[in-house]
Amino acid sequence: MGEQGSDGGEKTRKTAKKATAAKKGTSAKKAVSAKKAVSAKKVTAAKKAVATGKAVATGKAVAVKKAAPAKKVAVQPPRDESRTALVRRARRINRELAEVYPYAHPELDFENPFQLLVATVLSAQTTDLRVNQTTPALFAKYPAPEDLAAANPEEVEEILRPCGFFRAKTKSVMGLSKALVEDFGGEVPGRLEDLVKLPGVGRKTAFVVLGNAFGRPGITVDTHFQRLVRRWQWTGESDPDKIEAAVGALFPKSDWTDLSHHVIWHGRRICHARKPACGACPIAPLCPAYGEGETDPEKAKKLLKYEKGGFPGQRLKPPQAYLDAGGKPAPPLGAV
Repeated sequence: MGEQGSDGGEKTRKTAKKATAAKKGTSAKKAVSAKKAVSAKKVTAAKKAVATGKAVATGKAVAVKKAAPAKKVAVQPPRDESRTALVRRARRINRELAEVYPYAHPELDFENPFQLLVATVLSAQTTDLRVNQTTPALFAKYPAPEDLAAANPEEVEEILRPCGFFRAKTKSVMGLSKALVEDFGGEVPGRLEDLVKLPGVGRKTAFVVLGNAFGRPGITVDTHFQRLVRRWQWTGESDPDKIEAAVGALFPKSDWTDLSHHVIWHGRRICHARKPACGACPIAPLCPAYGEGETDPEKAKKLLKYEKGGFPGQRLKPPQAYLDAGGKPAPPLGAV
């Protein structure tokens, strides 16, 4: 009985061990299977990702590209400038130019409002120098509006021939002289609304006369003025009247006449239309258009005109302040 019980117990223990081992084996197999399943899922996901990437690269997944387009590097927009900053920069430019051209003045020779009015009308589409070389003979023969109004047109045309468009200009100066005699007693009026009624006289001419013959502020929007204020981004307007209004709003009215001189002088001497002398420009740090012209200082110096380049100016009889600053008077017509 004892041996049989001992053998039976031994068999029972062996059977229990086998069962436990079997359970462990089953659990281990399940764990391996689970790991394989997870790994398989990861591989499948990875393959799908690769496949998707290839599809996008080859253009197959067009819908995906449209849904999530690649970001492009945006071009930097121009630097925004507040109204206050613009006013400050514009006024600083004017102050800088006032130091560079302390002797700035109208570059037409004249002794009275009538002479300035006629000379300004003649300056259209020609240089002030050519006008200054032409008007001495004109004013010597016709010193007053009454004289020019009664002149022989052919004789006036011959005198004005060097100015170009001499027939149209003869008609204008004789017409305005006649209007001065008939409507204003032979005197040049000192009001804008009266000046612009005269033949050949527009706002630009009127402001030249008002500012320089009567001391009344005005902005002269000639080709130089238009070019520079646009380069400096004071305004984007192209119409002269709109430019006048936009620039006038940046400055006190008392500055308008001198401002016109400073800008025009700078345009004639340094900031030229075709090849500005950027490398010799005193306001280069304030100019948004710096680099449009020659930036090499030595090469830029060779582009300077009139007194800045060591050459004669445009007036035969310039103010003493200009001569004191080293300016040279222009030669008379026909001089070598």
